[in-house]
Amino acid sequence: MNRRYFLGALLAAAATPVLASSTRERPRQLSFHNLRTDERLSVVYRIGDRYQRAALGQLNQFFRDVRTGDAAPMDPQLYDLLYDVKDSLGDPDARFEVVSAYRSPQTNALLRKTSNGVARNSLHLRGQAMDVRFPDLSLRHLRDAALELGRGGVGYYPRSDFVHLDTGTVRHWGA
Repeated sequence: MNRRYFLGALLAAAATPVLASSTRERPRQLSFHNLRTDERLSVVYRIGDRYQRAALGQLNQFFRDVRTGDAAPMDPQLYDLLYDVKDSLGDPDARFEVVSAYRSPQTNALLRKTSNGVARNSLHLRGQAMDVRFPDLSLRHLRDAALELGRGGVGYYPRSDFVHLDTGTVRHWGA
């Protein structure tokens, strides 16, 4: 073994934990535009394996039921799903347009009376679902990226112009 090889191997071994650590500790940021309230929010919700409590509180308020004003804890795994969808599409600065997130029982009951396809026990009631789109991306691409991850539910609603994503069991519906 020559000296250059030895030094190169030593430097590579020393740098590996630093690179792994920086990847593990990478902040996860999401940006949203709530179409019902016209509010916008960009937030780092997780750093490494740690969810950021203050950011989760901001997100819970941001995704409140717009009809009643009620807020509820959103499932942090939903944010991980959204982040991974956005990451797989290759646009780190993409901003989700949010059609619907948390729904109070009153709002869900109202929507069941006036709309088709609203589930009685919707995951929106538990903060585990969100209806989203991107302004510059086809719904089909968004749906396909979510399906490729193989996590949660993916509903495709081209007539209503959104894709439903949730952290429930793996399933999909729509064309």
